[in-house]
Amino acid sequence: MYIVIVGAGDIGTPLIEIATRGGNEVVVIERDEERANIAASEFDALVLNANATNNETLSEAGIEDADALISTTDQDATNIMVCLLAQEFDVPNIVSVVHSPEHMDLFNRIGVNVMQNPQRLIAEYLYRAVKRPSIVDYMRIGEQAEVFEIDVEEGAPIAGKTLQQANDDGLLSKDVLIVAIERDEADQPITPRGGTRIQAGDLVTVYSAVGATPEVTDIFGHREDH
Repeated sequence: MYIVIVGAGDIGTPLIEIATRGGNEVVVIERDEERANIAASEFDALVLNANATNNETLSEAGIEDADALISTTDQDATNIMVCLLAQEFDVPNIVSVVHSPEHMDLFNRIGVNVMQNPQRLIAEYLYRAVKRPSIVDYMRIGEQAEVFEIDVEEGAPIAGKTLQQANDDGLLSKDVLIVAIERDEADQPITPRGGTRIQAGDLVTVYSAVGATPEVTDIFGHREDH
């Protein structure tokens, strides 16, 4: 993919790393000279030290050929302007960070895919790491539902049971689904079926409509505060 990334700050820098490591052709636009120089020295990407809210800068970045533009600056006004200009160039996929919830509706109205308030997402992740240390990784879906990874402990209520048995015993409610299992001796993730037996040491990916509540994590042997 040909990706134009606007901003080489706290959000843009790891994004540049991920995008270049993935073998994409990446162009970075950063108006701060020091940040631009650092990005140019660290990543296999074309870095322009310029203002992305300028049509000439976007043209120099090859925006006409871009498959995607991602705006990551810390100013919503800048991100909005960049996205509007990218639309004029008919960029197929336009994504932006949004810092203020008040601006979400504006981004939605202009048809931009958004990542809302990444600082808050990081804060929630850190809080989750303390509140629910058994959760390896998680993603929120909507207001309450979550997909998360969790290890199955020795002696867990579900350990040694098939998924059908766990359902019959009332361990897995209709709101909880095990969608994947990673096991040391397996070359790839196991797709769970009714007869699949959960083993201690498994890393399971769980969908829970009610979130990763203590009642749910208890099933996998993690006794946490209710």
